[in-house]
Amino acid sequence: MTRSALNGARRTAELAALGDGDPIDVLVIGGGITGTGIALDAATRGLRVVLVEKHDLAFGTSRWSSKLVHGGLRYLATGNVGIARRSAIERGILMTRNAPHLVSAMPQLVPLLPGMGRASRALVRTGFIAGDGLRALAGTPATVLPRSRRIGAERAVQLAPTVRRAGLDGAFLAYDGQLIDDARLVTAVARTAAQHGAVVLTRVSAHDAHGDSVRLTDELTGETVQVRARAVVNAAGVWAGEVDRSIRLRPSRGTHLVFDAAAFGNPTAALTVPIPGALNRFVFAMPEQLGRVYLGLTDEDAPGPVPDVPQPTPAEESFLLDTVNTALDTALTAADVRGRYAGLRPLIENEGDTADLSREHAVTESGDGVISVIGGKLTEYRYMAEDVVDRAVAMRGLAAAPCRTRNLPLVGAPANPVSTPRTPQDLPSALVARYGAEAPNVIARATCARPTDPVADGIDVIRAEFDYAVSYEGALTADDILDRRTRIGLVPEDRDRVLATAAEFV
Repeated sequence: MTRSALNGARRTAELAALGDGDPIDVLVIGGGITGTGIALDAATRGLRVVLVEKHDLAFGTSRWSSKLVHGGLRYLATGNVGIARRSAIERGILMTRNAPHLVSAMPQLVPLLPGMGRASRALVRTGFIAGDGLRALAGTPATVLPRSRRIGAERAVQLAPTVRRAGLDGAFLAYDGQLIDDARLVTAVARTAAQHGAVVLTRVSAHDAHGDSVRLTDELTGETVQVRARAVVNAAGVWAGEVDRSIRLRPSRGTHLVFDAAAFGNPTAALTVPIPGALNRFVFAMPEQLGRVYLGLTDEDAPGPVPDVPQPTPAEESFLLDTVNTALDTALTAADVRGRYAGLRPLIENEGDTADLSREHAVTESGDGVISVIGGKLTEYRYMAEDVVDRAVAMRGLAAAPCRTRNLPLVGAPANPVSTPRTPQDLPSALVARYGAEAPNVIARATCARPTDPVADGIDVIRAEFDYAVSYEGALTADDILDRRTRIGLVPEDRDRVLATAAEFV
């Protein structure tokens, strides 16, 4: 069993060992991309780290994104050069060093239709040229992210077959980073943290957090333990206010619809459609794994109590369909929607429209001494983690090495020690896309019957992946397998078909 393996047996042993009374260096509350990033950063500096998550890895906002690693172009358009530059740099780090197996270049196609005036075209083209400049400034080679360009109508139709053809004057084509899956990135970060000595505990809730101690509850048994820590970091995302009552967030809801890729003609580029009447805002129909297209996204105020699983509204669904239909030959309807999901962005409370609120993060300290990180965006998780750990080290006088994550390959990246040096050519391409250089291990270490059989007809996931989710990726329930380690659960009908199979593995 490798040090990167997360499973029920390891969880039980590590949770029992927490009662030994010795203080740890850093206790992180929250198992999303921010919390796991902090745990990884701290562990690789030689600190003793424990991460606790009330539910499962990537249970919250971190699994509800657009699966994009943004280069920051939108922030450049609003004059926020700093966050735009950082986003481009962090995108490049992910694509070339940290997770080249999970992030690839996604073509973005903006069709030039009659309703798009000369000024709008000029704005989009200028933005794409600026994006090329950001890419170059960040040091990301054009072999990783190709330059933007204009293409003809015939090529545009090849990339996005259902685009409206009447009056189509070609398209602008640009590239951004795309994750095979956001929850898989969180799992890879968490396992890499464990590989470097971090204790990662799911189904463990935190209560009565102070700057030097937290009471933890095992959600499976109800048992509690008091843990002492030199630094306590609140990375609970939209739930951060439950840990530190002084925190004020203004969540905004981003909704996506899930379609069969066939409804869009099996596109190979993301159809990027300007929102009528809005400046520099678009909806995206993005080709995704498992033969799907995700259509998103909205930006709506979401006041009130924070639900465990946010729900899209009918108005958001209509908005997304109406907008994308302005660029399609045949209109899509609600009957074409196979699934839907919504996530809450943990925006720092401020005045104005949520679409215009800053995606900057902030690091605060409560009166009790709890260090909290709020705001931010997925692309910058590594930078945010470095900032938080730097501050915790300085504030608590911790003996730690400098940050190492800039050049650190995650589990599954070719240079990570648990990876297989050369991936066999005969492995399923979908398996390699999800696991990178670890793909051979998924099959080789399977203990289940018929490991290479699909979990169901027409679903591009094999039984060995369910096995691996439980033995190596910390999945404790069928929901963990279907909703986070794989994304079968995004389509309810598919979820129902394989629920009994997933239950066999837990």
